[in-house]
Amino acid sequence: MRVNTFYARYGKRIVDVVVGSILFLVVMPLFLCIAIAVKMEDGGRVFYLQKRMGKEFVPFYLIKFRTMIEGADSMGPKITIKDDPRVTRVGRVLRKYKLDELPQLINVVKGDMSIVGPRPEVEYFVSLFREAYERILRVKPGITDYAAIEYRDEEDLIRAMGSESGEMFYVEKILPKKIELYDRYLREMSFFTDVRIMLMTMWKVIFC
Repeated sequence: MRVNTFYARYGKRIVDVVVGSILFLVVMPLFLCIAIAVKMEDGGRVFYLQKRMGKEFVPFYLIKFRTMIEGADSMGPKITIKDDPRVTRVGRVLRKYKLDELPQLINVVKGDMSIVGPRPEVEYFVSLFREAYERILRVKPGITDYAAIEYRDEEDLIRAMGSESGEMFYVEKILPKKIELYDRYLREMSFFTDVRIMLMTMWKVIFC
């Protein structure tokens, strides 16, 4: 698959640093309010760090606002369903409006991620589709892309399957569709594609 290597290598990083830095400054007041709310609810950590696979299979730690109780990783499946009892009250609001994703702007400025790109996965799911990810991880993973927009209500779909079969449903039905959308992004990747996806994401979050 042909990838726009010049834009991927040079243009995206410029966009990421400029847009990521501006967005981080703009949302800083909201960022601080969310951090206080998360801390006040149960006194636990503000941030949740999870190991994900980055470009060329180099792992990094994805940063999110913590939306689940402490120790949730050892108390259930790798995926989260809607109305998951592990999710806190503040966490439900953050997840509904995708506000838990805001700290990923730090990942973007650091260079772990891009604003737009295939969503990063945990090593377990990547290993199940290694051949596909050989293509996908030629670029940095991103905060948003076609798959993130298409599957914004992913937790609803998984919940319908129940916690027992939800992970299997994700692996067999959802992730293969996401990979198709990741490949679409790689084919279409350009500055204008990234701008369009950013605008589509804003519309989806605000109005849908």
